[in-house]
Amino acid sequence: MTSLRIFSYQPNPRVWKATIAARLGEVEIELRGAAPEALADWLWDFDARPLTAADRADASTLQTGRVGFGGTPLRKSAAFLDAHPFGTVPAAFSPDGATGIFESNSIARAVARLGTATLYGADAYEASRIDSFLDASLVFGRDTQPYLLALRGDTVNADIHAGAAAAVATYLRGIERALAPARDYLVGKTLSLADICFACELTMLWCERPLRARLAALGLTPALSDDFRRTHPRAADHFERLRAHPAFAPDLEPYLARLERKA
Repeated sequence: MTSLRIFSYQPNPRVWKATIAARLGEVEIELRGAAPEALADWLWDFDARPLTAADRADASTLQTGRVGFGGTPLRKSAAFLDAHPFGTVPAAFSPDGATGIFESNSIARAVARLGTATLYGADAYEASRIDSFLDASLVFGRDTQPYLLALRGDTVNADIHAGAAAAVATYLRGIERALAPARDYLVGKTLSLADICFACELTMLWCERPLRARLAALGLTPALSDDFRRTHPRAADHFERLRAHPAFAPDLEPYLARLERKA
């Protein structure tokens, strides 16, 4: 039986926090959604779907998109907004649709709690340390999101780029220290949500790879610099190990390889 339904634009590396945890923990989840530009033609709901004629005629669902969908008319049901008061995606639901779970890290936490794998630490202290990494990753994602949206919309400028570059440097510096001197995982002796979150957040930055020429025209280089393997070798090695892991590779590898080919 499906334990969790997730509605989001696709592909979305942040949703893969949940799908990776689901593979490791043997949790069945259902993904619904489409490309970001197509979601204006979907009803945002537990039963998310392409809009029907009846859906389009229902004026009560009409909303104005904000972050990532700025100004775009969107259709969100009353039930969706009750379950997801901030009205964002990814949006996860309990099997009956009654309980909404929002923010990708919280959705991944739900999968970890539902699953059989020990992804949330060996005790309360490790669980809290994992939460620390998840919170730090949330800040990192918040600080890099304006840059990623600007890349997508071809509106990057030096100030937006500088904010992202500073966030990347701070985040990787902490990851590098956490893996020192030669730790295999960010928390404890086994793979955890901290590692999953790190891999997916770093994957978000891979969209820079095919856009080097656009950045160079502005006198800029990727925020995740080409030499990060030299400046943060432990973090880079950890990412390479994770992207090749059988639970990570089905999501990460096709996405990363496609962007690397385009680059």
